[in-house]
Amino acid sequence: MDISPAERLKGLVPFVYAAEEGSFAAAAQRLHLTPSAVSKSVARLEARLGVVLFERSTRTLLLTEAGQAFHDTCTRILAEIADAHAALAARQREPTGVLRLALPATFGRLCVMPVLLEFFKRYADLRPQLMFADRFVDLHEEGVDLAIRIGGGDDLPESMARLSLGRERLIFCAAPAYLRRRGTPMRMDQLAQHDCIGYGYPDGRPLTWTYASEDGGAGRSSIRPRIQLSDAEAQLASMREGLGIGQIATWLARDDLASGALVPVLDAFSIPGLPLQLLWPRTQQLTPKVSLLIEWLQHRLVIGGDTC
Repeated sequence: MDISPAERLKGLVPFVYAAEEGSFAAAAQRLHLTPSAVSKSVARLEARLGVVLFERSTRTLLLTEAGQAFHDTCTRILAEIADAHAALAARQREPTGVLRLALPATFGRLCVMPVLLEFFKRYADLRPQLMFADRFVDLHEEGVDLAIRIGGGDDLPESMARLSLGRERLIFCAAPAYLRRRGTPMRMDQLAQHDCIGYGYPDGRPLTWTYASEDGGAGRSSIRPRIQLSDAEAQLASMREGLGIGQIATWLARDDLASGALVPVLDAFSIPGLPLQLLWPRTQQLTPKVSLLIEWLQHRLVIGGDTC
């Protein structure tokens, strides 16, 4: 009767251990079996092969010439099997396949993409799909693996997990040319004499700027902006052109602040803004691609630090 490959492998490990240890008892300890079980396994192997593998004595086991040749072959086979297992385990740990991400439009382009591109270079078997949108994205409905969200998150359902990456910081700034022309405000109430560039949907209602009050709390100032825009980059461009003072997140203004195109004003009134969070569907076990990306972003995308 033909013997299957699986049947042929039976007894190889007990045989190899017995050869390495020189006794059935020592091999049995390594395998958590009884010496009798190891001895019978080797005997069955010898019967299948039709050769004697060991010269047996009361004190030790010695490989026969045929046993030594078979032992060399078996150790190579078992090493290859171990390598195959290791390769499979490594492949399961390596991120592969489609990775769907949802990012805030402006923050995603300016801050997240440079970090993600390095991740995509490192893990070439990924097939990323990125959505840039300043709207609520239902991760379950839209099949999103991981989302980055600015603000919200206090009323997340139980099915969602999150990780905080800090808070943005809101500052007041303007172009040097504007400040030379109109002067630099020193108090919040002086903004009433200045042109303000507001971020928000232009529905005709006054905007409210939140600021750090002298008592350590948060104050609120109602403004009527000279220009109101619903796009943060357009707000930044208006400020850069010297059209007024705006309140803006440091991650958005960082390059202009570094170059001197914008300068901060009312420093004492800067205040923490919205939180930055990673969100993902809660599952019993994260896939390698999501787990690795969470760790990657956690160490490279801390808002308020060097990255943002």
